[in-house]
Amino acid sequence: MAEPTGAYLIAEHVSSDGYRWKYRRYPATGEVRGAVVFVHGIQSHAGWYEYSCTQLAQAGYQVFFLDRRGSGINEEARGDAPSFRRLVDDIAEFLTSLPRTAERGRLPVVLGGISWGGKLAVAIERRHPGLIDGLILMCPGFFAKVRPPLRQRLGIFLSRLFWPRKKYPIPLNAPELFTASPRWQDFLRKDTLRLLEATARLMIESVRLDGYLRFTPKYVHVPVLLMLASEDRIIRNDWTRDYVNKFATPDKTIIEYPGAHHTLEFEPNPDSFIGDLRAWLDNHLPAQPA
Repeated sequence: MAEPTGAYLIAEHVSSDGYRWKYRRYPATGEVRGAVVFVHGIQSHAGWYEYSCTQLAQAGYQVFFLDRRGSGINEEARGDAPSFRRLVDDIAEFLTSLPRTAERGRLPVVLGGISWGGKLAVAIERRHPGLIDGLILMCPGFFAKVRPPLRQRLGIFLSRLFWPRKKYPIPLNAPELFTASPRWQDFLRKDTLRLLEATARLMIESVRLDGYLRFTPKYVHVPVLLMLASEDRIIRNDWTRDYVNKFATPDKTIIEYPGAHHTLEFEPNPDSFIGDLRAWLDNHLPAQPA
């Protein structure tokens, strides 16, 4: 299924457990250089990143932005997931379904993880190695500055045992955490697709994913681009930088944007980070040989 909407198509993927989740596909302009697949953060969805996806598509990249099950335009089981492994498997099954050849050679695939989605993107390298040719991490949520209060954490733990689908507020509901732009803060307040609550099960699975990632750096062998915002109020940049430096790959590029906040898409000049992203892609995914 594919439904055209402006510069992108809304399509549907069926996971092996039967869940039907939607995603956006931005067709490349001109000769296709490669495919870029994005996964979003705990609250966000593909609709936050239309500008950067359009720019990459115009540069010759097939862009796929996946709305996580229970998030964005996927209303079934809102704010829930059976396990972090199921979420990683969703991405892996989608990657496996992509055409891996082009008319003039193999079509390379890069996976981009934004905020909390960065955790899922890195987990792919351990749970499903060999599916991607590069990894983009944009303000990845390995080490959060913001946590639920202690009383709420205890409630989440008890609910996971007895009422796993009971929902709790995600502790990132202040738009100021994502951006300093009044325009984009207003956008976030009015965004009806933004995920404000998650089940106790999903929140506990996020903690379990943290434990899984602790032993994952040695499995990351593909080139990595890490993009950080100096004024990030959601993640710890220093810990994130140290973690990425432990990856097994020798090909690491780390860029930190002075004065920027967590969601780079919402910066006054997003073309700055998009230009760096395109340059990295062009360098690591050269044009296919004739």
